[in-house]
Amino acid sequence: MRELVFVRSGRLAWAERPPPSVVDDTDALVRPFIAGRCDGDTLCIHRPVTRAMQAGLRLGLIDPVVASIVGHAPFHGPFAIGHECVAQVTAIGSQVQSLSVGDIVVVPWAVSCGTCERCAAGLTAKCSTMAAQSPGRTLAAFGFGDATGRWGGMISDSLRIPYADHMLVPVPQGVDPLRVAAASDNLSDAWRSVVVPLQDRPGGSVLVVGGGAHSIGLYAAGLAVAHGAASVDYFDTDQSRLAIAESLGANPRPVRSLRHLARLDELADRYDVAVEASSRSVGLQIALRALRPGGCCQATGYYLGPGTKVPVMNMYATSSTLQAGVSHVRPVLPDLLAFISKTGFPAERVTTLLADWNDAPDAYAEKATKVVLHRPPLPVGEVR
Repeated sequence: MRELVFVRSGRLAWAERPPPSVVDDTDALVRPFIAGRCDGDTLCIHRPVTRAMQAGLRLGLIDPVVASIVGHAPFHGPFAIGHECVAQVTAIGSQVQSLSVGDIVVVPWAVSCGTCERCAAGLTAKCSTMAAQSPGRTLAAFGFGDATGRWGGMISDSLRIPYADHMLVPVPQGVDPLRVAAASDNLSDAWRSVVVPLQDRPGGSVLVVGGGAHSIGLYAAGLAVAHGAASVDYFDTDQSRLAIAESLGANPRPVRSLRHLARLDELADRYDVAVEASSRSVGLQIALRALRPGGCCQATGYYLGPGTKVPVMNMYATSSTLQAGVSHVRPVLPDLLAFISKTGFPAERVTTLLADWNDAPDAYAEKATKVVLHRPPLPVGEVR
């Protein structure tokens, strides 16, 4: 079977490997047929980061926790890449009860059991069961190589999914799978970043600092509008992303740079929720200083430096909150998918490159806001 492999910066290729099989009675096998490119994957695809990050780790310029997540040689190829997909169930173990062969499902990016204490608390990306099975690993996930376990990447002909009854979430009838291409990670990350905080601040005002986590910021802007935010201001330097934000109902606010944005006094004490999607320390400071008393900032990007500055005294004065961390997708998927089914939220507008599955090596490397690969699902009679 084929899977897409990251070879080195700017180069991806198809590779052959043996197909997986059902190992445990709670497993399922799935065939991905829609795959989204996570914002984070562009870090290694568009820049030769491995040697620079190794040097940064040795010199203390990069937080050592980075090595615990992606290894001491971060993003060193070859490894199977991709961790957002919609897939078709092709086989199930004898104890799988909620799924049938042929079902169309979203596969969360992080592997979890669904029954441990952390999973029960909603921390599925930090599953205790998976941590016990792989001591020393920070995450168990698809698409990052051996540092997160040998689960493979989602741009492949087949994947083994453990704890399938828990892991796999069916796509509601009538929902176009292309609409939820990013539900495995980026779309769900945006949901928890803006919808959850707005539940405690109904009708609140929302700031999105875009530019780093390209699609997450755009999904968050659109979801904020759809959930009744009083205002949604989307700041970015990129005109194409600003146009997408406007099409989703947000107020596009072009800026020359984040440094320029930091000098805008109008932002201070204005927003109830801020989504920091620039992946920059200055963006984090902008978002936190823009909050009203009791406001909440959701940080969605990577902050690699060990000394990322946070304006704690400003947060003290405003009683504001900073939430940072990996996305715990599985707990939010049912609500997200139900909302999209009910409202028809047009998440596909964020997709800027829709490419044929066979063109994955070139398409996945394109400089685009959101790349989505697709191929037809199998006819029901051919699923096996």
